Amino acid sequence: MEVLNDLVNYNNLKIYQNTDWFLFSLDSILLPNFVTINKNAKTIMDLGTGNAPIPLILSTKTKARIIGIEIQKDVYELAKKTIEYNSLQDKIELYNLDIKKLREHFEGDSVDIITCNPPYFKVEEQSNLNEDFHKVIARHEVNLTLEDLLQAAKYLLKNNGILALVHRTDRFLDILRLCSQYGLEVKKIRFVYPKINSESNMILVEARKNGGVGLKVLPPLYVHEENGDYTKEVIEMFG
Repeated sequence: MEVLNDLVNYNNLKIYQNTDWFLFSLDSILLPNFVTINKNAKTIMDLGTGNAPIPLILSTKTKARIIGIEIQKDVYELAKKTIEYNSLQDKIELYNLDIKKLREHFEGDSVDIITCNPPYFKVEEQSNLNEDFHKVIARHEVNLTLEDLLQAAKYLLKNNGILALVHRTDRFLDILRLCSQYGLEVKKIRFVYPKINSESNMILVEARKNGGVGLKVLPPLYVHEENGDYTKEVIEMFG
């Protein structure tokens, strides 16, 4: 079922969602609040943009041109409807494209910042793919692997351009290894925890193309208080 919801409290922005597919999650709020946005950045690209929550939030933080890439046609149409509803066509451009084929449509070394909330799970024999296909594509590396994503980022990013990811903590070593392989040096990380004294289940990672050595590890980010309420820091991210 298609619904129109508030984008938390961001400038009274609204977002169209389909409750049968998936709803935007906390991941899509954490990432645009983590990425470093240089005031000189001219172009930001969100890969696998879904119904465009990340471009919407980014539009409140920068004057840069924002491009959203989404492979699923019906999800792309939903995102397009959202952008038009919020009258953001002059700030956000959407393309219904396969990330693996972006070099056919965009010049290399042309993007300042890339954000991505990619599929988290490798496809293995025990993978549970018996669910709605929209959810399968969003959650599992069916159409896009981590390596596919990093290949695209290496091609698209300007020298010293930024790639920012939100991912599962158990994929961190894969991220480090593949980023290094593609000349994307990890420069900033932040571990995310459901609550104090729990194990980290998500990680925010920022890498720079040909960025050289040097890593900053930010303080832990706790999502919930012991009583289940969101922490003050997370509430502030809601705009």
